[in-house]
Amino acid sequence: MHSGSGCNHPRTAHPWRSLLPHLLALLLLRLGSAQSRGVAPRPHVTAIVGQDAVLRCHLSPCKDARSSDIRWILQRSGGLVHHYQNGVDLEQMEEYKGRTELLRHGLSDGNLDLRITAVTSSDSGSYICTVQDGDGYADAVVNLEVSDPFSPIIHSWAAGLAVVLTLLLGSFVIIVFLHRKRVTQRRELKRKGAQLAEQNARSERRDLKLEKQAAKLVEQTEAVEKWNSLLKKDCEETGLRVADLKKIAAKLKERTKELIGVIKAVAIRNSVWKTELEELALSAADLKILAAKLVEQTEAVEKDNSVFKEQAEEMCLRAANLNKLTVESLKRTKDVGESSSLSPKGIWGFPWDGMLSDLITHCLFFLFQW
Repeated sequence: MHSGSGCNHPRTAHPWRSLLPHLLALLLLRLGSAQSRGVAPRPHVTAIVGQDAVLRCHLSPCKDARSSDIRWILQRSGGLVHHYQNGVDLEQMEEYKGRTELLRHGLSDGNLDLRITAVTSSDSGSYICTVQDGDGYADAVVNLEVSDPFSPIIHSWAAGLAVVLTLLLGSFVIIVFLHRKRVTQRRELKRKGAQLAEQNARSERRDLKLEKQAAKLVEQTEAVEKWNSLLKKDCEETGLRVADLKKIAAKLKERTKELIGVIKAVAIRNSVWKTELEELALSAADLKILAAKLVEQTEAVEKDNSVFKEQAEEMCLRAANLNKLTVESLKRTKDVGESSSLSPKGIWGFPWDGMLSDLITHCLFFLFQW
């Protein structure tokens, strides 16, 4: 018996529901007749994927099976792999359509061989061959094992590829993780570098400020030292000056005593002068009164002179025969001038010449003393 191949087939949702009627039919046929039986000369058949497999079964004793009902059933699903009846192939499972062939040239000898073309790994399993005719029933079981020589290699390659892909995926994940970690570290380093740069800039600014402050302190210290030296010199000079001032103070004290005596004498003289000034004040009041009277007389004379002048002008306009009158008026004016130059004694009847000389003498003495 040689091997064959087939195509994939779906498993039925309820295999026992389809297998149960066939089993019942087989049981009834066995109970009804025990004259013939099915024999599988090779119950175990091996095949390679893609080849043809022949499942062999024959009746014992041999008899013509061309008019029998022959069925090949897949045990695990209960589905019909091939159904032959009275020379006609009937319905079968979808995955075996076009892939099975009942070898009819051996039916007359009782051979029930089934060829499966282009077997696949899914065709592996147990197949039940059943035959039924008017005389009785027979069956047999054939196991088909389909092997794939390339499957270990494919499996090994698939396993290796899976391992490689797993390693690559793990490496990629690790690389991504390390890259992210490195990026994070770089960002952190940049941030810390920026912070350090900022701190360095701040420290440099502080150092500059401290240097400036130190320079200022040095300048101030030098200035303070200069001032201290100057103050020291000033203090020394001040010490000398204090001694001189003490001497000057002693001299001033003596002078002060002398000035006090002078002030007392001046006070006495001031009191004398005060009395004299009071007397002079009284005489000055009298002089003011006399002066006012003199001013009044002078104004009266000036008025008379203006009148006389007007009259003289009028008289000059007259004819020459009025010259005598003009001469008389001039004489009269001369007389008036002489009368105005007379002493107060001739006017008021008092000796004003002596009094005026005494008054002028006292005024000059007062002004000199003041």
